[in-house]
Amino acid sequence: MQALPIFINITDRTCVVVGGGDVAVRKVGTLLKANASVALISPEICHELQVLVDAKKIHYSAMRYHSADQLQGACLVIAATDDQDVNVAVSNDAKILNIPVNVVDSPSLCTFTMASIVERSPIVIAISSEGNAPVLARYIRTKIETMLPEGYGRIAHIAGEFRDKVKAKFPTTQQRRIFWEGILQGPIVERILSGQEAAARTALEDALSATPSQQHGEVYLVGGGPGDPDLLTFRALRLMQQCDVCVYDKLVSPEVMELVRRDAELIYVGKARDQHTLPQEEINELLAKLALEGKRVLRLKGGDPFIFGRGGEEIETLMARGVPFQVVPGITAANGVSSYAGIPLTHRDYAQACLFITGHLKNGTLDLDWVAMSRPRQTVVVYMGLVGLAEICQQLIKHGVAPDMPVAVVEQGTTQRQRVVTATLQDLAEKVVSAQLKAPCLTIIGEVVRLREQLNWFEPAAGK
Repeated sequence: MQALPIFINITDRTCVVVGGGDVAVRKVGTLLKANASVALISPEICHELQVLVDAKKIHYSAMRYHSADQLQGACLVIAATDDQDVNVAVSNDAKILNIPVNVVDSPSLCTFTMASIVERSPIVIAISSEGNAPVLARYIRTKIETMLPEGYGRIAHIAGEFRDKVKAKFPTTQQRRIFWEGILQGPIVERILSGQEAAARTALEDALSATPSQQHGEVYLVGGGPGDPDLLTFRALRLMQQCDVCVYDKLVSPEVMELVRRDAELIYVGKARDQHTLPQEEINELLAKLALEGKRVLRLKGGDPFIFGRGGEEIETLMARGVPFQVVPGITAANGVSSYAGIPLTHRDYAQACLFITGHLKNGTLDLDWVAMSRPRQTVVVYMGLVGLAEICQQLIKHGVAPDMPVAVVEQGTTQRQRVVTATLQDLAEKVVSAQLKAPCLTIIGEVVRLREQLNWFEPAAGK
């Protein structure tokens, strides 16, 4: 390590920036975030800087840099010009005055470098390559950004609120460390991250009380998306990595399952037509039971929990049992699969509405609203309809839909095993049988299917 990473309090202290272009804009913006008093020196400035000057957010001297006197009283200096002679002069003068100086893209002229910053105020993470590879530092920052939710700043604020109370309760540093480690690895943090801050504060008070109430676990009802793990949300991935138990469905892809915490207990409760590993009522009770044992339970579903995923039935039971839970939406199959098949669900020339239908009703029948499904200028997306596909096609034709209406059936959409069969209502069933498609499949009915030939972009890897 050639440079000492430190954080300097520059609130209301003078920081001089020499330069008036786009680079200076970025540096001024960073300084203002840290509440500095910014003095800008440049004969000309760009529009963005002029806006800050007009708003009296920075002090501006419309002149060239010419002497060390212009740096007097500064706590740090940044040179951001495209004139190398000026940059060298600023660097030399600042060094003589013992003022930390940064010259953009010139490490040899710097006594400090500007780090790439991940800000979750009051949590701030700075990444530096010591001036050698700033693009790499920004790349690493992006990686950290994806792993660190915005809510960590709120966690820090709430922890600060309780700091004195915790210190009064636990006299030693070790006791306080153990307490906070338990809090940061438990459900209180999840309540903060999911926006339940009042409940989190109550739970923290409870944890500090002489007779804390029984601590329960929590259920994470998470949408695993249509199959491609890159389509998971940040929150879904984080909860998948910290669960104690994962209760998962048949529609969750193997690639998504690979991202679940390695040492988590896995409980399969998948359903296929007329085959139920566990009845839905028993799944509901299982989730509550596991959480009441103090476990963090990941209920992982394909697609979105609230779109034909029975998520509502499950949280009804959790609420009745007093079990904390949170719901994390996922990309539903209709959105993800249609996109990867190159079929927009709506298009001004073809469809102004979209209808989601389940082809697998609770009582096993296909008593659907055929009139609604047969209306013109709309797209109909059928979930779990592979077995009843022939009847669906027949009923739509019977209710006035043209026999040559284009249809697509997508098997294992968004994954490297994706297959797409396109046809018309009158010959779809025969083509699906010929292709030997198997669940999970999604059916898209409507004029928009005609666009697939033009818009198809996703090519699964050969041999997958």
